[in-house]
Amino acid sequence: MSNEELIAFLKKNAISVGCVIVSILIGLAIYYRSDLLPEAEKVLAARTGQGELLAANIEDSAQLKEQHAAITAANDAIENRVIRVGQLAENYQYFYRLESDTNTKLTSVRQVPLPPPVRNAPKTNYVAVPFSFAAQGDYGQLLDLLRKLESGEHYCRIMTCNLRPMSTDIRGGQLAMSLNVEILALP
Repeated sequence: MSNEELIAFLKKNAISVGCVIVSILIGLAIYYRSDLLPEAEKVLAARTGQGELLAANIEDSAQLKEQHAAITAANDAIENRVIRVGQLAENYQYFYRLESDTNTKLTSVRQVPLPPPVRNAPKTNYVAVPFSFAAQGDYGQLLDLLRKLESGEHYCRIMTCNLRPMSTDIRGGQLAMSLNVEILALP
């Protein structure tokens, strides 16, 4: 086959020859780019994950201002109910107000020293300040004192409570109660 016959053949079958050449070029491109396919799939998966995260963030941000306001209000409510560790006089005043509100008699009130901080412990925003006190009164008064401690103006956890009669005649007599409590405080 001579050059002239080849050119005549190409002119006669131009579409078929063009399709064969394009098919060969596509096959070569696929062969040389096939090693990039796993990396491209990783990039696609990463970008799909980022897109889903952004879509979830956009969906969740619809009520973000209201949620921020609610959290801020809750934090303010907590801040109003905690005591301060260094304000010892104000902390004692809380117990004396309880004494006058419940008509009990406090015989001793003391703030127990805080335990030393634990090494490598996660930092917290609040600490529990331990208090130990003793009160005297009748059964109803002491129960009222416990209720006011439990649902009072500060967050309080009763650790121990011991109740005993003041005398051998327990009918209608006075009772003595000793308590160990923890009150939530800012350091």
